[in-house]
Amino acid sequence: MKKPPVKLLLNPVHFCSLGFGTGYSPKAPGTMGTLAGLLVYLLVQDLDLVYYLVMTLGFLVTGIFMCRYTTDALKVDDHPAIVWDEIVGYLITMCYAPAGWWWPLLGFVLFRIFDILKPWPINLADKQLKGGIGIMLDDVIAGIYSLAIMQIISYILYR
Repeated sequence: MKKPPVKLLLNPVHFCSLGFGTGYSPKAPGTMGTLAGLLVYLLVQDLDLVYYLVMTLGFLVTGIFMCRYTTDALKVDDHPAIVWDEIVGYLITMCYAPAGWWWPLLGFVLFRIFDILKPWPINLADKQLKGGIGIMLDDVIAGIYSLAIMQIISYILYR
């Protein structure tokens, strides 16, 4: 698929939708977008949980509109360069994550596994829904699955 024109990065909405430019990666743009999510997480991980959740919800809601805006500009539904959904999915994965250097790495791996394999209902959301909601929802579900696994592991290790 053809890369979006680089000039789109001058528009703040496209800049965010395209993962601060990580979506332009010639290989694995979703993984690069998740790396951008990891960097965002490292910047905000010390927020109080309520602020973290409000921020993540804000990213999700605005992401629906931003991704739709970029999709309309590109005239391609769910272009691979649109990776804001990976950023939000990763931030969902990391909700309630315990402190420690390896939790962000575990969250990264779990989220990528669910995002790539797309088990039910992730695959259903990916295939059936279009526009901003369709772009965001499959990664939100992948983030919820990853969050659940992270919490199970945390419970087993720290009970």
